[in-house]
Amino acid sequence: MMFYQTICAVFLLLLKSDLCPPCDRAEYEKNGECCPMCPPGTRVHRHCTAYTSTTCVPCIGDTFTDKPNGLISCFPCTVCQKGEKSCFKLTTFFKLDKLVIQSVMDILDFASTGLGVKTVKECTASSDTVCGVLEGNYCIDPYGGGCRAAQEHTTCKPGHFIKHPGTDSTDTVCEICPENSFSDGSSTSCTSHTDCQSKGLPTVKPGDSVSDSQCGEKNWAPLIVGIVLGIILVLLLVGGVKLYKSRVCPKKNNSSKPGPLQQDQECQLQQSEESEVVQKQIPAQILINC
Repeated sequence: MMFYQTICAVFLLLLKSDLCPPCDRAEYEKNGECCPMCPPGTRVHRHCTAYTSTTCVPCIGDTFTDKPNGLISCFPCTVCQKGEKSCFKLTTFFKLDKLVIQSVMDILDFASTGLGVKTVKECTASSDTVCGVLEGNYCIDPYGGGCRAAQEHTTCKPGHFIKHPGTDSTDTVCEICPENSFSDGSSTSCTSHTDCQSKGLPTVKPGDSVSDSQCGEKNWAPLIVGIVLGIILVLLLVGGVKLYKSRVCPKKNNSSKPGPLQQDQECQLQQSEESEVVQKQIPAQILINC
């Protein structure tokens, strides 16, 4: 019976040691001692002992700690790169020996994580650098309030339009233009093709998804032909009237058989009477129009 009680007691002690940590949340364990943690912005300079407390010192240079800690070194600040420096490093390393290239791959990876970002907030002893997205990019590696890496927004191809413009966190969404419209890919909507027929113009080249319809010049030939035919018709009408008048006068004169002189006098008299009638009708017509 005592044997089983001893086993249970040992088991409970082991279980308690696993479930209940030996130190409080604001402490860390070192060499069997529960040492007080250093506050944000500092690190451990000397661990505590049974007789002394933890000694902390501030983070210096481009380093930080943003939480209570028991660290002996601070974290390096994030560097927001635009991409130019990482490209320079890549070119330099490729000039070195192949063995050296392998040894600096981690550095290259670190530099490449900053592409397309800029510094929004500088690093302090108690907070890391906050990187933001450069204009025309969107974040692909976000972290607490910032962005480690960004990528350029997708450029819509000709024949597509921008359905949703890109933001700091999302890429541009492109969509194909509907039928009878076109776009060069830089607009948020497609433009309808020009209807040449509605303008009375011939279609030289039909429009497609990337270009507008091409209309030809207006055809003036039918109008010119109509004007020429109208002029010819008027001339024929005037000529017909004159010919009719020239034939009427001799017939009237031949019926009474007068002499040549009398024929001329009668024709002149008839023409004089016709002129007077016309002159009388013109003022009357003017009064009617007024």
